Amino acid sequence: MLRWLIGGGREPQGLAETIGEEQTQNPYTELLVLKAHHDIVRFLVQLDDYRFASAGDDGIVVVWNAQVWDCDTGRQVQKVSCFQSTVKCLTVLQRLDVWLSGGNDLCVWNRKLDLLCKTSHLSDTGISALIEIPKNCVVAAVGKELIIFKLVAPTEGSLEWNILEVKRLLDHQDNILSLVNVNDLSFVSGSHVGELIIWDILDWTMQACERNFWTQLDTQQEIKLYQNPNDISIHHFTWDEENVFAAVGRGLYVYNLQTRRVIACQKTAHDSSVLHIARLPNRQLISCSEDGSVRIWELREKRQLTAEPVPTGFFNMWGFGRVNKQASQPSKKQQEDATSCSLELIGDLIGHSSSVEMFLYFEDHGLVTCSADHLIILWKNGERESGLRSLKLFQKLEENGDLYLTV
Repeated sequence: MLRWLIGGGREPQGLAETIGEEQTQNPYTELLVLKAHHDIVRFLVQLDDYRFASAGDDGIVVVWNAQVWDCDTGRQVQKVSCFQSTVKCLTVLQRLDVWLSGGNDLCVWNRKLDLLCKTSHLSDTGISALIEIPKNCVVAAVGKELIIFKLVAPTEGSLEWNILEVKRLLDHQDNILSLVNVNDLSFVSGSHVGELIIWDILDWTMQACERNFWTQLDTQQEIKLYQNPNDISIHHFTWDEENVFAAVGRGLYVYNLQTRRVIACQKTAHDSSVLHIARLPNRQLISCSEDGSVRIWELREKRQLTAEPVPTGFFNMWGFGRVNKQASQPSKKQQEDATSCSLELIGDLIGHSSSVEMFLYFEDHGLVTCSADHLIILWKNGERESGLRSLKLFQKLEENGDLYLTV
């Protein structure tokens, strides 16, 4: 019923797992629809503990406040519409106190949203991803290329900002979809055809490369490469101290760093490509997809005799090494004692009517999603918000002298 109240959400349409209306473990039972964009909203960036910015194909960047409810604007803080092209990505450089926007060119802005400098026209396809690396540099994904730019701050000799192209990395064979920092030593890029390259974050050299990982399974069964490139596209991944979580095609995969194997997977987590994932507390994971869905998963341990064959080539490139197949054959006793995990669907957020491009998670203020339907939705923990409203009501009554306590 909720999908009709907010303007026509998606309907279940494919083979992905579904969940009923009673979602007892889903805390996001309240929502606010934020309207400011007139085209696809592609990117969100967190500015601090409660503010975030949104950017889209309409060339507009809007700064929002996720802390306070406002039925009219959702606490829209500031709006910038002087962009000459689609804005596909944003990033904040806290150390330099500036932020960058990526579209057909790369622009540098100060805290007051004044344009400091920008590059010349880079590509009609635009910058698809942008990350910060050391030495006042950023990496921009433009088509098949990674371009390293260096930011030059004002000095006594020059009072203006400048941005310089330093190097181009040309090793990808197809358009780059994902670009993320791994740690203080490396960053990684993934492409539409399943390529994944790890780069040194200081000298920008290639550390490792995998182009055929999806066909490498630890089974004797011969498996052909998927005919549809979307099934092997690497859109995003994240990690914690125990696991690496990967969004590949329509599926989700969890690789354990200690056991050096895939411990859980949902090969059809969504009906279309998974575009963004993030790890939450309490062993939870959130994913969003081109099918318009936003889903909450929980990583649970389970005991089973045999595990479903899953690909491992992608994860072996991280220096964990490939395990010898013959040596890795477990005994019956080992199989009985082995502990595997599963990704269990515990929540399905129904609200968007088109592709959900990405989301942000605020520990105290909920979840923010953006979509091709031109909308941003702020999802709130219903129980927490109800408690806050009750507290504010009692405070207001006490201030007005309308609260009388009886003993």
